[in-house]
Amino acid sequence: MSLIKCEKLTLSYDGVNVINDLSFSVSKGDYLCVMGENGSGKSTLIKGILGLKNPSGGKIEFGDGLTQKDIGYLPQRTEVQRDFPASVLEVVMSGCLNSKGILPFYTKSDKEKAENAIKLLGITEIAKKSYRELSGGQQQRALLARALCASGKLIILDEPTAGLDVLASAELYKSVSALNREKGITVITVSHDIEHAVTDCTKVLHIGTDDCFFGTTGEYINSSYGRRFWGGNKV
Repeated sequence: MSLIKCEKLTLSYDGVNVINDLSFSVSKGDYLCVMGENGSGKSTLIKGILGLKNPSGGKIEFGDGLTQKDIGYLPQRTEVQRDFPASVLEVVMSGCLNSKGILPFYTKSDKEKAENAIKLLGITEIAKKSYRELSGGQQQRALLARALCASGKLIILDEPTAGLDVLASAELYKSVSALNREKGITVITVSHDIEHAVTDCTKVLHIGTDDCFFGTTGEYINSSYGRRFWGGNKV
């Protein structure tokens, strides 16, 4: 059963379609990379899945007990986000608020969940440090742990390595892949990194201005989109 199924999904701004008649599905254990040129609607699609943007056509269905509250989300980095005045543990634990409704009080279980996520992401040594004093790579790993706290089923990452150096990007991708392959967490990532898409991800959704591609990584490499953007190289 699909965790997420989009059928003829259309998303619009001011009456102009940004996403038009898009159909694809995400199953448990998938690692889906959403690609496309700037302005193709990638972030708009994520907003639709998260319930921040209502479809103007088609539908988004959730299965296997998944709800929008069960989705962990790592948004694009902002200056305000980078200067957040809290400890790493506090930032990670805030991911638990997603499911608390009107009673935003942490429990012993919440703290244990946060500590486990921190350990899993290999950032135990910085758990008590101020988030604003961390490097960009450390901040992203903390936010990934936060997303993990919010959900043990599905995490969505929007350009998670934007602004990071090559080493920090590689370390973050390695952590995400481990969560997917070793912990069975389903991942949707928005990225311009074609090499990441074809080496780490199991499926690719490439949104174009006229048409779209959705399929396995192998199918993508051999498609017209893959030949154009990957240049026919094999991994």
